Amino acid sequence: MYYTEDNGEITSAVAVTPYQSADYHPVQWSVEAGDDEVSVVHILCIDPKRQKCGLAKSVMYKIISMAKEDSKKAVRLDALCCNIPAHRLYESIGFKKRGCQKWYADNTGWIDFFLYEFVC
Repeated sequence: MYYTEDNGEITSAVAVTPYQSADYHPVQWSVEAGDDEVSVVHILCIDPKRQKCGLAKSVMYKIISMAKEDSKKAVRLDALCCNIPAHRLYESIGFKKRGCQKWYADNTGWIDFFLYEFVC
């Protein structure tokens, strides 16, 4: 779990795992990598007062940098299919959409997720 802060206020939070789960196996990724050869981004949150000022991009660039330092082959993530602002963010920094999976979440039921990859 990582976060940024400004004057003692948390401005962003994100969870990053140093591996992918089996949920990611059915996707046709552009680079072959073992589960421990990728970083996976989960739940990127930006304080609403700080949105649209480049903070999300900055956080994502830092995650990519950390993955490269750890010799990861890729950074992967999933985003709700309906989350258009997230799609725009990820695609603007070089993530490529690699597939769609229908997963179950307690708060949404069965819902489609797009899966994205950034090759390091």
